[in-house]
Amino acid sequence: MRGPTAEPLSSAEPHLVRLDRIYTKTGDDGTTGLGDGTRLPKHHLRVEAYGTVDELSSCVGLAVAEGVPDSFDPLLRSIQNDLFDVGADLCVPGEAGTKLRITPTYTERLERAIDEHNARLKRLESFVLPGGEPAAARLHVARTVCRRAERVCTALTELEGAARVNAEVVKYLNRLSDLLFVLARVANHDGKLDVLWQPGKTRGA
Repeated sequence: MRGPTAEPLSSAEPHLVRLDRIYTKTGDDGTTGLGDGTRLPKHHLRVEAYGTVDELSSCVGLAVAEGVPDSFDPLLRSIQNDLFDVGADLCVPGEAGTKLRITPTYTERLERAIDEHNARLKRLESFVLPGGEPAAARLHVARTVCRRAERVCTALTELEGAARVNAEVVKYLNRLSDLLFVLARVANHDGKLDVLWQPGKTRGA
C-alpha cells in the first residue's frame, strides 16, 4: 500500500499525502517502514496483511475496468477507497491517536449494500462455483482474495495480540467478501447464470 514516497502535507490535513519519489532505496535491505516509523522485514505478517489488501483492491479495480453492471461502479470504487483506509490502518500497529482507523460505519455501509442487492436474488439450494459471466468470475476472484486478506489479518491478531490489530478491519473484510459474493450473483443475471456445485458429479466417471 505504500508505493512512492508519501509525506503528510500538513498537520491540519493528516489524510493527505504528497508523492515525491518513486524509489527511495530504503527497502533494499529487505525491510519496510510502518506508519509509526518502525521497520519490519517485508515478509512480516503485517506487511503481508496490507499487501494482500492492496492485491484485493487491484482485483476490484480490474473488475471495474473490464466491465461490471453500471450500478456497481460507484460502490466498487468506494470500496477501493475503503481498502486504502484498511491498508493505512494495518500499517500503524495498535493505538494511533488521530491516525486513520476503520470504524463500524464502514461495515454498516456494506451491510446495507448486501441487503439491497440480495433482495433480488433467489434463495440458493447449492454452493456456487466461480464462473458464469466474466464480470461475475472476476468478482469471485476478488472475493477469494478478500477471504485470504481476512485470514492473514486474523493470523496477525493471533501473532501480535488484539490490541495491535483493529478488530473492525477483520469485520469489514468479512462483510466485504459476502458483498462480493452477492454482487457476483447479481452480475450473473441475478443468479440465473450461476454455476452450481453438484456433489460427486464425476465420482463414477
